[in-house]
Amino acid sequence: MIKTPDEVKKIRLAGRILAKVLNELSLAAEEGVTLKDLDGLAFGLIKKAGAKPAFFGYRPSGAGKPFPATLCASLNDVVVHGIPSKRRLKSGDLLKLDLGVLLDDYYADAAITIGIGKISPVGERLIAAAKGALESAIEAVKPGNTLGDIGNAVHRFVGRHGFKAVKGLTGHGIGSNLHEEPDVLNYGEPGRGRVLKTGMVLAIEPMISAGSELVKRLSDDSYATVDGSLSSHFEHTVAVAEKGMEVLTML
Repeated sequence: MIKTPDEVKKIRLAGRILAKVLNELSLAAEEGVTLKDLDGLAFGLIKKAGAKPAFFGYRPSGAGKPFPATLCASLNDVVVHGIPSKRRLKSGDLLKLDLGVLLDDYYADAAITIGIGKISPVGERLIAAAKGALESAIEAVKPGNTLGDIGNAVHRFVGRHGFKAVKGLTGHGIGSNLHEEPDVLNYGEPGRGRVLKTGMVLAIEPMISAGSELVKRLSDDSYATVDGSLSSHFEHTVAVAEKGMEVLTML
């Protein structure tokens, strides 16, 4: 789980490409645009940068088949792993864009949630809460802290805003594989769990719901809230540094 400085550098380079692509996608995600349009844009931008889409053809644990697209595009109650379709974005949608980039045999992973047009007050608060939970979790990343500190930061922040972190979906280690040990839960007890050490690289990703904390797997291998409530998802790839942390998927 411990990465060398050279390995962290490779993940950082992949992360910079990813951050630029996500930024372009956020600008392109408007009413009337299809999810397939965004997927095609992501593929083209990644290829132009000399990298590869990490999700295309990847089969995560428990999935029935390999993922058929570059981009996970999940709408409203769908939390993660949504397959891009010809569905056009409309005002009020909450769109989760989850993207992975492979460069020089190393991976980076990040996600954002975007409100399309005029969204509900609940949607606005949900997006802010998930983004704030990720920021709070990142603040807990430093040598000597634990995975429990990260999970507790997410759980407490989300709870203070009246929402819930969904169960059964987690963050993960990342490096020469897209998903590595350890699992990074969105709940936990301070001081408990694996101790963070310099060189660890983690994909931290609060996934939260406006209603039930439970999710169900749909026929296309995506995951949605069991009660149809809105969801939000943010993610960064973060390295544990000597004196704290470094976010590797920022512009």
